[in-house]
Amino acid sequence: MTVHTLPKAKSAPRVTPLEVVPNLVRELGGIVHLLTCGSVDDGKSTLIGRMLWDASDLYEDQRESVRRSGRKAAGTDLPDFSMLLDGLVAEREQGITIDIAWKYFDTDTRRFVIIDSPGHEQYTRNMASGASHADVAIVLVDARSGVKKQTKRHAAILDLVGVKHVVLAVNKMDLVGWSQDVFRKIEADFRTLCWKFNFWDATAIPLSAVFGDNVSTASKNMNWYTGSTLIQHLEKVPSRTSEAGSVFRLPVQTVLRDGQDFRGLAGTVTSGSVKIGDLVADALSGAGGKVVRIATMSGDLESASAGQAIALQLDVDIDVSRGAVLSSPEMRPVAAQTIEARFVWLSEDAFSPAAGYLLRTSTDLIPVSNIEIKALLDLETMASNPARGCAANDIAIAKISLGRAAAIDVFSETPETGTLLLVDSVSGATVAGGIATAVNAKAEAPLEGHFVLKRDMLANGINRDLSMSSRDREEFMRRANEVAIILRSAGVPVAIEPPPPIDDGMDPGL
Repeated sequence: MTVHTLPKAKSAPRVTPLEVVPNLVRELGGIVHLLTCGSVDDGKSTLIGRMLWDASDLYEDQRESVRRSGRKAAGTDLPDFSMLLDGLVAEREQGITIDIAWKYFDTDTRRFVIIDSPGHEQYTRNMASGASHADVAIVLVDARSGVKKQTKRHAAILDLVGVKHVVLAVNKMDLVGWSQDVFRKIEADFRTLCWKFNFWDATAIPLSAVFGDNVSTASKNMNWYTGSTLIQHLEKVPSRTSEAGSVFRLPVQTVLRDGQDFRGLAGTVTSGSVKIGDLVADALSGAGGKVVRIATMSGDLESASAGQAIALQLDVDIDVSRGAVLSSPEMRPVAAQTIEARFVWLSEDAFSPAAGYLLRTSTDLIPVSNIEIKALLDLETMASNPARGCAANDIAIAKISLGRAAAIDVFSETPETGTLLLVDSVSGATVAGGIATAVNAKAEAPLEGHFVLKRDMLANGINRDLSMSSRDREEFMRRANEVAIILRSAGVPVAIEPPPPIDDGMDPGL
């Protein structure tokens, strides 16, 4: 674990509108998504409220509304800062965060998008959803109780969704007499926990959200702490966009046509960059071409990088549609048939081998022919224990066999195209979220009882009215997936044989 040591803050940061310092914001990686998580009553909403109160450009009427409410922080005459976060009536009645709350504020150097996630175990799925958007996470613990089981669960989920920068905010230091010994013990426990995960940096900061100690100003009650305040530390954390990988990936969302000569493969660059003249290829078929135009809503570009929504026009028309992934020809994702994965089970219904599931990637939806649960993560020992099933909030290790090939990367190498969701094939509800830890292009032999939807069977049956144009091939797979969903919902494991490739790589439908 890396602990940063910075000069003690002398004053709270001066807040400046974002448009006044655009160059500085760009240099530091732009907008940063900040997640807060931890157990119930550790003070997440109060901490964020204090950050907004001290270090953001809140309107005066917002401050006055909090003052006039009459609500006070427990045991003090200070305003209840959590009122700036708890938005639902149910949250205010119960005094807990239920749904994800989003807030925005600017400092001299950054724009922050704050994601306040629930701490209660019942709402772990909401926390996992928020974590998937985060660049940095603040994990709160109460100084009186230290690291809890829910803290470990949240840390495991942060690692699962690829959050690399973590701050342990040891809150309520005022309730333990500002004790250095208490903080150092919790810090040591946190360091031991972080050794189990793949965080790039993990920093512990002692603070009091109610009184503002070490939030935006250095604490006079903890002179033994010489590190940065929370705000100072967050201003130096890079965003995921600025750390995006160098391997080019563009999951295709749709194919655009203007009725004349333009055919654009549209999507958002998730990793790396592309420029005019580059060669790109479809990850599954290998068909490719040279980029001759990069179109956007704001005009054409010479190059594009991670985070930009674009439409690529190639010098040849390759047969791709939604779900394809474009990459450089030399560094394509694996056309995966089987996946080793880690995921958190989010559904209240436990995993069932007989149920039908689909795998969702950035822009693709793939039938799953089999899921084999291998182990579950023990949140007390952080060890993987052999298991055959999983239930709500469990973190599982599994092998997933796909009904057809899909372009998937190993998450640790290319995160955006290595992130997975499991979806119930009947209801469409998300049941699990996770990552690919290994991918294999070799399909395992269908197990006894598996049914294979043969290409000829589909072409001579429900797809007999379709040609081999790009648009009809997309419809071919859509209908095949629908058949697979019906069969899977009846408990029949299914694999799909894809339609045959066209002869010349051109789109006859143009």
